[in-house]
Amino acid sequence: MPKRILILGAGFAGIQAAVELDRAFGDSGEIEILLVSDQNYFLFTPLLPQIASSNIDPRHIAQAIRDLRGARRFRFVRATVRSVDLERREVHTNPGPSRQWDGSPISYDYLIVAPGSRTDYFGIPGARENTLDFKSLEDAIVVRERVLDACEHADHTRDDELRRKLLTFVVVGGGYTGIELVAEWHDLLFGYVAKRYRGIRADDIRLIVFEAGADILRGVHPKLAEHSRRRLARKGIEVRTNSPVMRCFQGSVEIKGGEIISAEIIVWTAGVRAHSLVESLPGTHDRIGRAVVNESLQIEAHPEVFVAGDSAAAISAMEAPRVGPVAIEHGRIAALNIVHHMRNEPLESYRFVSKGMLVSLGMNYAVVNVGGIRFSGYFAWLFWNVVHLYKLVGFKKQVQVAVDWLLGAVFTRDAAIVRRPRNCPYCDNAP
Repeated sequence: MPKRILILGAGFAGIQAAVELDRAFGDSGEIEILLVSDQNYFLFTPLLPQIASSNIDPRHIAQAIRDLRGARRFRFVRATVRSVDLERREVHTNPGPSRQWDGSPISYDYLIVAPGSRTDYFGIPGARENTLDFKSLEDAIVVRERVLDACEHADHTRDDELRRKLLTFVVVGGGYTGIELVAEWHDLLFGYVAKRYRGIRADDIRLIVFEAGADILRGVHPKLAEHSRRRLARKGIEVRTNSPVMRCFQGSVEIKGGEIISAEIIVWTAGVRAHSLVESLPGTHDRIGRAVVNESLQIEAHPEVFVAGDSAAAISAMEAPRVGPVAIEHGRIAALNIVHHMRNEPLESYRFVSKGMLVSLGMNYAVVNVGGIRFSGYFAWLFWNVVHLYKLVGFKKQVQVAVDWLLGAVFTRDAAIVRRPRNCPYCDNAP
């Protein structure tokens, strides 16, 4: 019987592992590769902020797994994993409607756990209930429509105080995602909304980033981080460091010192925790719930189990950032080590090597640090675009995103709200 290699999660790490395993074994019949995810697509998360700013179409950064698979041999099952029994070597999923997959346990010989991560609210009162998450494609679409909905209400209200609240947009967290999101918002609000909505003036719009630490873009070279902060300030974006959020309310946040800021849209990008599935695994975990694995990405007591991606903390690189390139390398190492283990060969070790950083600060401007070379401005922005197009999976998606960018440079953004916004106090209370 062929050995079954089970991969949980279809993000950067899971997809890379499936591709590497298929490449290693080909049509040998030695193994069966089974990829399980609760979504039937791979999401290119670095472009989520551009969904929230209506710069690209949401479908263009989501690649169906069966299309991505092509002629590769691995199987895919859409199912939600409930638990993992390491002793029995079984994975339990929620039952589906088909007889073929009835929710019975899935056995495995080797397991790669790569479910990604989830938002960490740090126990701050009201944060989970009163802020918008920004992890999934649906989250980005909801944020986009909530922003446009707030602008619609602000356009015709006669209450100046309410207008200011509706047009105050807050991001909690000054990391890569938070900074790119607020920069994209700036392009949408000042480049489109202030020009097309006759009841809104540019002076009415307020963008704020609250960062608990002393610096934004931690992990970025300090000179580039400070340059980014000055650039955002010149655009009128308030970046407030050493300003941890203490409480969140519906329509406002309280920061350290007791100051309360009224804002209709509050997006939480302040931190991540390991996926709950990983937190439930036995063994050692770090302060954010990641499984502490050895340098070969194995759980020590279960050498047949590998953890990869945002929920893995390799002892050889505990401080590696939780970004796509790290997850891709995790997936590659985990797959190759399964091959080595089956063939009684020495295993490879994971070592974090930074491949540089790129941060978009809105249309026509970015900061880049690659190979020790640091630069910013328009050419850095072009480089940012080229790199992200190259890393998109599939030529079709590359063309679609490139066309979106080209159209965005020529025509105005699409501000249509295609579904009724959820949890809007003004829409819900309308007669």
